[in-house]
Amino acid sequence: MTYCNMTSALRPIGLAALLLTALATFAADIPDRPEKLTFPPLTYEPPNAADFRVALKSGPVAYLVPDRELPLINLVITVRTGDYVVPAGKEGLGELVGYLLSKGGIKSKSAEELDERLAFLAANLNSQIGDTSGSVSLNLLSKDLDEGLALLREVLTEPRWQDDKLKLRKQQTLQSMAQRNDDSAGIEFRERRVLAYGEKFWLNQLPTKASVEGITRDDLAAFHRDWFHPANFIVAVNGDFDRDAMVKKLEALFAKWPFKGKPARPVPGDYAMAKPGAYLTDKDVPQGRVSILLPGIRRDDPDYFPLIVMNDILGGGGFTSRLVNRVRSDEGLAYSAFSVVQGGVYYPQPLIAGFQSKSRTVAYAASLVLDEMQKMAAAPVTAEELNTAKKSYIETFPRNFATKQQVAGTLAGDEFTGRYQSDPGYFKTFRAKVDAVTAADVQRVAKKYLKPGEVVLQVVGDKREISLGYPSHPVKLEELTGGKLTELPLRDPMTLKPVKQ
Repeated sequence: MTYCNMTSALRPIGLAALLLTALATFAADIPDRPEKLTFPPLTYEPPNAADFRVALKSGPVAYLVPDRELPLINLVITVRTGDYVVPAGKEGLGELVGYLLSKGGIKSKSAEELDERLAFLAANLNSQIGDTSGSVSLNLLSKDLDEGLALLREVLTEPRWQDDKLKLRKQQTLQSMAQRNDDSAGIEFRERRVLAYGEKFWLNQLPTKASVEGITRDDLAAFHRDWFHPANFIVAVNGDFDRDAMVKKLEALFAKWPFKGKPARPVPGDYAMAKPGAYLTDKDVPQGRVSILLPGIRRDDPDYFPLIVMNDILGGGGFTSRLVNRVRSDEGLAYSAFSVVQGGVYYPQPLIAGFQSKSRTVAYAASLVLDEMQKMAAAPVTAEELNTAKKSYIETFPRNFATKQQVAGTLAGDEFTGRYQSDPGYFKTFRAKVDAVTAADVQRVAKKYLKPGEVVLQVVGDKREISLGYPSHPVKLEELTGGKLTELPLRDPMTLKPVKQ
């Protein structure tokens, strides 16, 4: 008995010794610095769109991604409509239609009854209309799918446009409109789009008090019947369903549509960027908001991949980017600084760099951003910068398809915007195209697009304080853009007409 107890007592010691030996051997293989860690190459293939794509006989194209993990179904219908088809004088109509389509009742139920039934089903039914698309989404338990689709059919074909809901939404819109000039970020966004695309561009035809008050229930109904029909729908569905059964349910959902509607219109792209120069909107705030705009590209431009890599190094890569290091870390002039390159789908989107800084340091900080742009064009980026930027795209690429909902939504988005038809291998070749970008490519596009003579410099902030400048670095805004400074007056929030100072 004593012998057995001694043996049992010694066993943990022997196991511990073995474990310590193994850990010591393992530790010997661990590098002494994080940057010395090595990893096997990432092996990942994006989903093949054709495996999920179904052209429904009733008109729409659908992407179906089954997922049995939870008893839920998520369905999103993207609609070929948007603010770009809103008639002149009816600005705000798209938002009202988008909101009230699912919140204003249906033929068989008032708005309150519909909300109550959806709450009983623990279902979410929402709709909206944005600049270049609309959407209707339904999320619910898979056991309630049939009832949910029946309600969705009524929302799509027989919305009620309940008068009290329309009146309330108009009031909410006008209240929100009255606050347009309260936040300098809102002013910056609004005026930046005018500078980027021109006053007359459709994107800048915004709601006014007169346009919202003039919208009638008949306007909502006419807009809906023009654009909400199966030929204008792209569908994404993920969740707990059988593919063949879902196809049959969707065919029934869109069959025998009660009205014909109109074919989708192309999104207009006839924009006119502002002339190079500095543009200032006077707003009594302690920090100035700065946007530096340059002519941009569409996403199918051959320069797209070199540009996104260049942008990551310049200001898109967060704390590894040059703008953050120069403006934030080195000089302490802003909490953050950034740059953005987003190839436009329907028309070029501008290259943008921006930051916020104390009024007195606005001009100096802007000069640093412009200086970093010139450095990017003057000399090749380092091998380390290039490698970090490319890895940021390549190694995070799988995140685009991290969930079944993302798979369905991303593939449906490419169908909607036409990339599936024009470049079906886009996702398959994305990483290789990023990896092929060289330092010479980055410098080439930097020279081509980061041209000081084409800069549109926008500032929203305290004119007096900004004009005083930074004592140890006396820089004037107008000096950064060839001597020209244009004041952009604030607009009346209800009419959008410039307010005389």
